[in-house]
Amino acid sequence: MSLLPIKFYNFPRSGHAHRVELMLSLLDLPTETIFVDLAQGAHKQPEFLALNAFGQVPVIDDQGTVLADSNAILVYLAQRYGRGRWLPTDPVGAAQVQRWLSVAAGPIAFGPAAARLITVFGATFNAEEVIARAHGLLKVMDQELANRPFLVGEQATIADVAGYSYIAHAPEGNVSLADYPNVRAWLARIEALPGFVPMPSTAAGLKSA
Repeated sequence: MSLLPIKFYNFPRSGHAHRVELMLSLLDLPTETIFVDLAQGAHKQPEFLALNAFGQVPVIDDQGTVLADSNAILVYLAQRYGRGRWLPTDPVGAAQVQRWLSVAAGPIAFGPAAARLITVFGATFNAEEVIARAHGLLKVMDQELANRPFLVGEQATIADVAGYSYIAHAPEGNVSLADYPNVRAWLARIEALPGFVPMPSTAAGLKSA
């Protein structure tokens, strides 16, 4: 198995990109990080669009295997390098992980991630609506995490990696985590994993003081 560096196209304030950065670090994989300057429109240039026609980070290039979409990349990295640790192969376990990958692409994206887009990037979403959506999600997560340490059982999986970044940084979008002790404990467990790397904080929302 090649241990040559995986090219990782990254924008540090992107929670989607941080999912992949975190997974690469948890797997202790050599990485060549390539900064994609979204503010300057680098993601819309032909050379980047050749890697991902949707013009989005993250992208990885693993010795010619080019993949986009954070959740798709997590699946690839777990299956290729995770030695069965991060993605269950049994039907129930695999389905439970997929459920939370769908949550990451749905309720997380349209709740806490969207709320953060307003404060950090100036997006024009309805703040009241997306913050309410975020709290609805957090209530469900807090209930589910009352009986287990991670989203799918007793050990971390890519479900947790997919969920972590935007939940941890929800306060930047004016979404308080104060009422969700089980969610906060889950975040702390992820942060205690060997190889954990944080996503840079932004002084925005509840974190602006």
